[in-house]
Amino acid sequence: MIRRRLSNRHMQGPSQMGPATFPNSFIIDPQGPVHLMLRYSHAMGNSNGNLHKYWEAIDSTFGLQGGFIWDWADQGLLKEGPRGKMCWAYGGDFGDIPNDLNFCLNGIVWPDRSPHPALHEVKFLYQPIKVSFKEGIVKITNMHFFDTTQALEFNWVLHGDGCELGSGILPLPVIEPQRSHETKWESGPWFSAWTSSSAAEICLTITAKLLHTTRWANYGHLISSTQVLLPNRRRVVPRIIKSTDATLLGEVLDDMVKVGQNNYWELKFNKRTGGIEGWKVKGVSVMNKGIYPCFWRAPTDNDKGGGSLSYLSRWKAANLDKVIFVNKSCSIESMNGHEVKISATYHGIAKAEEQTPSNAATSSVLFEVDMTYLIYGSGDVVLECNVKPCPDLPPLPRVGVEFQLDSTIDQVKWYGRGPFECYPDRKSAAHLSIYEQTVGEMHVPYVVPGECSGRADVRWVTFENKDGEGLYASMHGDSPTMQMNASYYSTAELERTTHNEDLKKSENIEVHLDHRHMGLGGDDSWSPCVHDEYLIPAVPYSFSIRFFPKTAATTGADIYKSQFLEE
Repeated sequence: MIRRRLSNRHMQGPSQMGPATFPNSFIIDPQGPVHLMLRYSHAMGNSNGNLHKYWEAIDSTFGLQGGFIWDWADQGLLKEGPRGKMCWAYGGDFGDIPNDLNFCLNGIVWPDRSPHPALHEVKFLYQPIKVSFKEGIVKITNMHFFDTTQALEFNWVLHGDGCELGSGILPLPVIEPQRSHETKWESGPWFSAWTSSSAAEICLTITAKLLHTTRWANYGHLISSTQVLLPNRRRVVPRIIKSTDATLLGEVLDDMVKVGQNNYWELKFNKRTGGIEGWKVKGVSVMNKGIYPCFWRAPTDNDKGGGSLSYLSRWKAANLDKVIFVNKSCSIESMNGHEVKISATYHGIAKAEEQTPSNAATSSVLFEVDMTYLIYGSGDVVLECNVKPCPDLPPLPRVGVEFQLDSTIDQVKWYGRGPFECYPDRKSAAHLSIYEQTVGEMHVPYVVPGECSGRADVRWVTFENKDGEGLYASMHGDSPTMQMNASYYSTAELERTTHNEDLKKSENIEVHLDHRHMGLGGDDSWSPCVHDEYLIPAVPYSFSIRFFPKTAATTGADIYKSQFLEE
């Protein structure tokens, strides 16, 4: 007998539900309950966060079979826009009144069936071969109920700090349905590559591919791919940057501070604004403006859902969308031939309709941010940030910094999760490695623009031109990994437009390096549904970022390696 379960707790996430309660589900009950959830994740725009939490429950709960995502495809129609460009149209674009605006755009593929980044997450969580590493055992489980692994080829790849150390075929016995194979990790074919590595992080990736073409997929089709973190062979600790014999050239001209090294790099700092007005490497303009605090993001569909209770409504009620940063003080703490220290304090206030010095002084302070630049003869620039938000603020969209790169600095290479877009609550499928894309390739063209194109758990990133000149940035000291974003489209532009085709490129590239970034949510799109562990409470935060001039003779991996000492 199949019957529909009715629930007055419509579309709640697993963290809000009791162990036996799954809304919008079928119960198939010959002997015991079997649950099949309906509309358990809503794929509207940049969404499908928290999905891994459902699958932790599904994989560990007998009788919980899975569910149906709302929806498969964005239901947009191709239409010529006002400027003659073809675009995906939705409610209201046809003069239709009333309409549901973009509520038909809730798929994990675009209308032309090209995949959203979230589809990678869905495939990963649905994959029938699961791999885990616990207490020294690599466990490979065949989740199929009827198929063995006879039709699959298993392979392994070992990475150290994102660089490949070794790879090969993984010989395994046939694993029967609902059975597992266990291997001591020291007995695996990757062990010799592991013993020769001094990397700070070593990751093992195990994949399963089809051995033969089937009616539904070709030979070599990827069935599963899982990455686990192995123990480090050596213990590494952060290196303390010290002054070197390299000579810094520095001068102060009124409000401008110039620091650099002949024919290598030059940094211009404005004491009046507290920010950088120019950063050159080998004569190439790299950074045109920065580095400033940032706590705002272009709202996603999930941010907007929930009426007066939505995150966006609460952010606007707190004036987070109007915050500007006023430099309250800026001073040169020290300056010599080997080290320069500059400190700046910003107050984040709500921008008035007509900003004047008098109302800026009396506006309530929503954020106080202390930023200290430590500039070394080695070329290192360490930025230390201390953030004090007003405790009455709602959960914050992000905590980080932003800056403007020259439009020619459009090659991005990073060691972190990828290669596709990923966020704190939607990153299970994104493996750690070193990836490279252009700024244009990183953009995700959601039909309705909003926050997009982020990459999670970034250890280091380089931004460079086609000749290899640019800038390196990484987490520093005890700071955690970063959320990184680089785009031709400013946050304000992503928020302004209602169709991707209407976006206008900026003169510069806007970069965000976030200490914390709020999750996307996805249990639904009509209530605030980001789970608590992915919210950012308005409490003090401290973090530091290391910058370094990037030249054609250096690599991000080498600069990153210089941050650590072996013990």
